[in-house]
Amino acid sequence: MNRLFAKVGHYSVRFRWFIVLVWIIGSFATIKFLPSISSVIKTNNQAFLPSNSPSITSAKLAKPLQNYNYSLIVMVGTESSGTLTPTDLKAFSAINSKVSSVPTVLSVKISGISSDDKAVQAEIISSTSAFDDTKITTVVSNIRSAMTSISTPSGFSVHLAGQTATAVDSVSKNGSQSSNTQNFSVLIIFVILALVFRAVLAPIITLLPALLVAIVAGPLVAEASHLGFQVSFITQLLLIVLVLGAGTDYGLFLVFRVREELKKGSAPKEAVTRALSKVGESITFSAATVIAALLSLATAHFGLYRGLGYPLAIGISLMLLAGLTLLPALLAILGKAVFWPSNVKVGTYKIGTWGRLASTIVKRPLITLLVGMIFFGSLAIISVGNHPSGFSSATTSPKGTDSYFGNQNLKAHFPSSTFNPTQVIYTFDKPVWTNLTQLNNIETALSQSPHFKTVSGPFNTSGTQLTPDQLSKLHSQLGDPRLLPAEQSPTAPGSANSISAILYNSYRSEYQYISADGKTVIFETTLTAGDASSTSALNAVPAIRAQVAEIGKHYGTSANGVAGEAPASYDISAASNSDLLRIVPIVVIIIGILLAIVLRSSIAPLYLVVSVVLSYLAALGLDVLVFVHILGHKGLSFVLPFLLFLFLLALGEDYNILVMTRIREEAHHMNLKDAVTAALSATGSTVTSAGLVLAGTFLVLGISSGGNAQVQEIGFGLALGILMDTFLVRTLLVPSIVVLLGKYNWWPSKLVQTQEELTAEILDERKELMLD
Repeated sequence: MNRLFAKVGHYSVRFRWFIVLVWIIGSFATIKFLPSISSVIKTNNQAFLPSNSPSITSAKLAKPLQNYNYSLIVMVGTESSGTLTPTDLKAFSAINSKVSSVPTVLSVKISGISSDDKAVQAEIISSTSAFDDTKITTVVSNIRSAMTSISTPSGFSVHLAGQTATAVDSVSKNGSQSSNTQNFSVLIIFVILALVFRAVLAPIITLLPALLVAIVAGPLVAEASHLGFQVSFITQLLLIVLVLGAGTDYGLFLVFRVREELKKGSAPKEAVTRALSKVGESITFSAATVIAALLSLATAHFGLYRGLGYPLAIGISLMLLAGLTLLPALLAILGKAVFWPSNVKVGTYKIGTWGRLASTIVKRPLITLLVGMIFFGSLAIISVGNHPSGFSSATTSPKGTDSYFGNQNLKAHFPSSTFNPTQVIYTFDKPVWTNLTQLNNIETALSQSPHFKTVSGPFNTSGTQLTPDQLSKLHSQLGDPRLLPAEQSPTAPGSANSISAILYNSYRSEYQYISADGKTVIFETTLTAGDASSTSALNAVPAIRAQVAEIGKHYGTSANGVAGEAPASYDISAASNSDLLRIVPIVVIIIGILLAIVLRSSIAPLYLVVSVVLSYLAALGLDVLVFVHILGHKGLSFVLPFLLFLFLLALGEDYNILVMTRIREEAHHMNLKDAVTAALSATGSTVTSAGLVLAGTFLVLGISSGGNAQVQEIGFGLALGILMDTFLVRTLLVPSIVVLLGKYNWWPSKLVQTQEELTAEILDERKELMLD
C-alpha cells in the first residue's frame, strides 16, 4: 500500500504545475457553468417525509380543499397606537387593490379584524406553488413592492406573514448565513493553523485545497441533484463545514508529516513523496470511512437524511482527490518556504507534551481506562433523558425580516388557529349537506375533546355560530359558497329573503371547510398541549390521532386524518428515530470492515468502533446536560442525535486511523509500549490540531445560526462532541486499550509474531544486562 501512495506522491510532485493548472481551470468552469446549490434547496421539512407518512396521507385527504398548485400568503396590518382607524382600513384596502394587480395573484380577501380591533389580516392567493422556491420568491418580492408603494398612516404597519412568506425570508437569510459560515470558518481555521505552525504560508497552503473544494462542491452537488436526491438548507451548511473541517484535517495529516520528514533530513520534494507514502493510506481510509458512512444514508426513509448522503459524499470525495494531488503539488512547489519563518532544522525532532503524556498512559493503562469509562459512562446515562423538541418551522422567521414582524403581530392579535392551525380532516361517502346533524355532532365531539382548546369549522366560520338548520337553509338559498361575490348583490340567489350581511359572509367562508363535492370537511383547531410548534404538541400527536379516529368511526366517516405542524413534526421525529436504528448497524459494519483492512487486524476494529459508540452516547449526554438541563431547551433537535452519531463515528475514525496506523508503523521495529509513546508523540499535535479545526468549524455554524435554535444545537452539539472525542477518547482511552491488549491488537497479521520477537529480544537484553 505504501508503494502505491509513493507513486501517487511521485506523480503529484513531478506534474505539480500541471495539477495546479487543472484544478484552477476546472474550478473556474464549475462555478461558471453549473447552477448554485441555493437554487435547488428544499425549505420544508415535511417535503422530505415518505409518501405513506400519516401527515402526508392527511394532507392528501385535504387536497379537495387545498390546491397545492396555489400558495396562500397572509398580510397583516397593525395599529401600534391604539385601535384601527378608518384611515388605517382605507390604506389597507388600497394596498389590497394594489396587490391584486401583481402577476399570478388570483385574489386578495380581508379575512377578519382582530378581537382587540388593533389588527386586520388579508389572505392572498397566488397561482404560483409555494413549493416552487424560485418563482414564489419573485411573487413575494412583487407583493412587497406593491405594499410599499402605498403610503400608510403613522403608527399603522403592514407585513406579510405565514408559511410562504417565512419560507421565502428563510431562503434569503440562509444564503447570507451560509456565506457567513464559510467566511468565519475560514477565519477560525486560519487562526488555529497559524498558532499551530507559527508560519505564514503553512496555514494558507493547508487550508487552500479545502476552501477550493468547498466552493466547487456546491455547484457539482446542485448539478447532481437532478439525479433525484433532495437538498436541504442543513445540507448546504454541513457541506461547507464538513469540507473545510475534514479537508483541513487531511491537510494537517500530510503537512505535519512533511515537516517531520524535513527534520529527518529529506529534501523538500523527497519529503513530500515520503510523507504521502506514509500518510496517504491514512488520508484515503479516513475519507473512505466518512464517504461510506454518508452513502449508507441512501437507505434512510427520511428524505432529509437521504439528501445529506450524496452531497456530502461528493464533497469528501473531491477533498480526497485534492488532498492526494493538489496539496502535494503546492507543497512541492513551495518547499521549505511553506514553514517560514519557522526553521525546519535537521535533527530538531523532540518528544513533546503528547510524548510525555503517552509515557504516563503506558505505565498506568488500566487506571486510565477505568477513569475514562466511569466518566463517559456517567455522561452516557444522561443521554437517556433526551426527547426530541418541536421544530417551530411553520412560522419561525429569521429575526429582523418582514415575515418575522408579520408573524409576531399575527400571534399577538389573532388566535393561532388562523395562522398555524392543526387541521382535522374527515371524508364522507355522501355530501355532508344531506346530513348536517352528523357533521355538527362531530364538531361538538371535537370541541369536547380534552386535546383541543378551540375548534373552528363549518358551524362557526367567522365567529358566527350556525345551527345545522341555518346552514342547510343557507346552502339551499345561496348554493356553492365558492361562486358567491364578496358583497351580496340584489340579483344574488336568496337576496329576496333578506339574508343578513353577517350570515352571508359567514356562509361564504364555508369554502374553507367543506369541499366542492361536499364529501371532505376540515376543522381548524388549536391544541390544549400548546402551540403546534412545541414539544408538548409533538408528544400529544398519537393521542390526538387516536381521538380523531375514534370520533370518525363513531359517526361513520370514511377516512380521517390530522395535518399541520405538530403531526408533521411527530412523523419527522419518528422517521428520524427509525432511520437512526436502521443505519447505525450498517455504518458500524462498513467502518469496521474498513478498519480491519487498513490495520490488518480483526481485534482492533472491535474496540475502536465500541469506543466511538461510547463517545457518541457520552457526547449526546453532554449535549442533553448543556442544552436541556442548563440552558432549558425542551429537548434536542431531532436531527442532532443522528448527525452526532454519523460524524463522530466517521470523523472519529479519521483520528483512530492516523494514530493506529502510526502505532502499527512504529510497532514493526520497537515494542508496543515504546511504539505507542512514539506514535502519540508524533501524531498528538496533529490529532488535537485537527480536532480543534473541526470543532471550530462546527462552533462557527452554531454562532452564525442567525438565532435558529435547531442549527445552534447542531453546531454547538457537534463541536462539544468532537472536542471530547479528540482530547479524551483518541489520545487517552484508545492508547490505554492498545497497551492492555499488547500483541493481540494485530491478530491475525504477522505483526503479532514481530511483536513476540521484539519482546523476546528485549527480555534477552535485560537478562544480559543483569548478568553483566
